[in-house]
Order: sequence, then structure tokens, then C-alpha cells
Amino acid sequence: MLLCFLFVPNWPAFGDEDYQLRAIVGAESFDFAIWETQALLAKATAVMANGQAFLDDATRKHVVLEYLDAIQKSSRLNWEIEQVYIDPQIADPDASSQPQQAALSETRAYIDRVQPLAEAIVQDQVAEILRQEGLEAVGETWPPVLMHMTPLPSILIVSPRDKIERQYQLSLAVGLTTPQKEWMETAVFDQLNLSALVVPIGGLATYPAMIMETSSVNWLAEVTAHEWTHHWLMPYPVSLRYGTDPQVRIINETVASIVGKEVGEQVIARFYPEHVPPPPAPAPADASSAGSTPADEKEPFNFNAEMAATRVETDRLLAEGDIEGAEAYMEARRQFFVANGYGIRKLNQAYFAFYGAYADTPGATGADPIGPTLLALREASPSLKDFLETVAWIGSFADLQRIAGEAGVGGTAVTP
Repeated sequence: MLLCFLFVPNWPAFGDEDYQLRAIVGAESFDFAIWETQALLAKATAVMANGQAFLDDATRKHVVLEYLDAIQKSSRLNWEIEQVYIDPQIADPDASSQPQQAALSETRAYIDRVQPLAEAIVQDQVAEILRQEGLEAVGETWPPVLMHMTPLPSILIVSPRDKIERQYQLSLAVGLTTPQKEWMETAVFDQLNLSALVVPIGGLATYPAMIMETSSVNWLAEVTAHEWTHHWLMPYPVSLRYGTDPQVRIINETVASIVGKEVGEQVIARFYPEHVPPPPAPAPADASSAGSTPADEKEPFNFNAEMAATRVETDRLLAEGDIEGAEAYMEARRQFFVANGYGIRKLNQAYFAFYGAYADTPGATGADPIGPTLLALREASPSLKDFLETVAWIGSFADLQRIAGEAGVGGTAVTP
């Protein structure tokens, strides 16, 4: 799950509910103005230098992969330092971790030095694939692919308790602790009788796009294309109604996920072929015979199927007005997921309101037909450009149904 979405500003508060939410968040809100100023300055410097233009493909690949290796090394060194401080047998953890601290300082200096060039290379690679798909104006990708890897804010998602719907989203400061998150969520529940969850994200469609620091070239290519899709869709109904229609928000995010995956795969195949993932194992020819699981063997845990079933049952309970029953059921299911190795801190209406927006894969979206319908539309479209130009004009779920009908395709509910 990419956990990326279109940037919707924190508009000024006008109602009592808005005011109380912002009072709960307080000084922990994220300052986009400062971030934008710094990011645009960094990008302007990189554009003027244009260093990537003088490098061949092999050197470009080397620069990017070395940069991502440095990020991985930085993460490992941070972990090693933390383990030294955790160990009660080490009397002076600061002194004992000096080698790792020195190596970390050197690695971070390298990352800071190379980041503008590495980002410019990935931007160019994604842009080249987009141009090949016909997504260009006067020979250039428009809007230009622009992203910046950075620590990301988390997002406070707020939903009503009687239905699953993203009612509010507020961007929070970087680095909040788990107790701080729990305090905010509990305050929203107690003071406003709303469901709340602080969620991490992998990208945000500011401009340049905010991208989480990663060591995976596959993930970086995909999320860069994902956020660019949000930028491309910005003037169209599917973006203009993002903040007011929950179903349009799901459509927008699902389109970005479909495009991001498709373009990301092409970037890897073209520029980093050794990183193309292996094909999935073939399904058994006859699941009722040789391919079935023996009675004495446990079926592997299927997270997406179990989460889809959880969403369907939660929707049913809420539709019947059994809010407390739905919440008790979600907590029991959360414990079930934790027992099977999935560390979900909180499973509530806000959880589904956020994660259910990414409907190209089954899971938190439940039986919502939006994902299957959009996937069928992409399959029926002769090109990625044609798909984008079709879905860009969707301003409601009814629009999606009409366009799908005209194309002769239809979505079906996901069966857990």
C-alpha cells in the first residue's frame, strides 16, 4: 500500500467541530509554507545545475542505486545505534556507538550531497516513460515530474462513527510519538464523538511531490508516478471534487495507484532491469484436487481477503445502526490480525475511511465496485493516455457508472 494522496490544504475553520479539531491538533500541525519554500529552492538549484543531462544511462543508474544504498546504510546505522542504547550491559552507549555515529554522519553528508542529482535522474526516467505514453505537451511531460524525498507529516483522519467516510484530514508535524497519536485520537472520540486515526503516508501531491525516504528503487519509481498522476489530474473534475465527494476521492486515489504501478513497472524494466521482481508463482491447475491444501496443513493467512471480509461485516453492522457492535467487532478483528503477524494499532471507521480509498487491490475497500470498475476501464483503454483522459472527467460515482457502461465494462464487488 502506497499511502499517497492528493494534497488538500487545511482550510480555515468555520464550524465548532472544525475549531475543536484544530484545537486538539494545536501546535502539532504541519507547516506546508516552510516546506514548500525549502523544497522549491532545492529544486530550482538542481534545475539550474542540470547535472543529470551530461550523464549516460549507466552512470545515471549507478548514481541512483548508490544513493539508495546509502539510505539503506543510514537506516541500518540508526538501528545499530539504537540497539547500543537499548542494551543495559553497555554503561556508556554514547562512547560505545561512536564508530556508528561517525559512519552515520558521513553517510548522511553523502546523501545530502547526492540527493538533488539522484532525484533529478528519477524524475527524468519517469518523465521519459510518460512521454512514450503520449503524456506530453510540446515534446515535454506536462506537468513536469517533480518530487523531493523528505520526512513526511502524518495525517489525522476523522470519520463519523455511524458510517465510514473521510470527514476531515489534518496534516500533523513530523515525528509524533505513539502516545501523542493516541491522545489526539482519544480526544477526538471523547470530545466530538468521531472516529479518528493518525496514519503514516508514503507520498503527498504537493508540488514538488513529497516522497518518503526509501532505499527501494521499485517503490520510488511507482510513488513518483503516482504523485505525478495527482498533478496531471489537478484541473479536472476527478480532482476538483476530491475534497467534497468521498467516492470521487476513492476514484482519484485508485486512478493514481493504477497509473503509478504501470509507469513504475515500465521505469524499472527500462532503466533497472535487474530489479524487475520475479513473476508470481502460478496458481494450481485444479484447486479442487492436486492444488488444494491437505487437511493437516493450515491455509496461509490472506490479509486482503480477511480485511475485505472485515470491511463488509463492519458496513453491515453500521447500516443496521449497531455502532458499538461494529466497533467491538473491529477491535476483535484487530486482535485477530495482530495474532497473525499484522501490527495494526487501531482498526476503526477512520482506518477504513483512509485505506479504503486505494481500491485497485482488495482489502479495506470491502465490496466497493470502484476498484474493479476502474481496472476494467484501464483494460479496455487502448493506452494509458486514453485511460487518463477518460477518467479525468469523472465528477461522481454516477459518472463512473455511465462511462463504464459506454465502454461496455462493469465493476463487480470483491468477494473475500
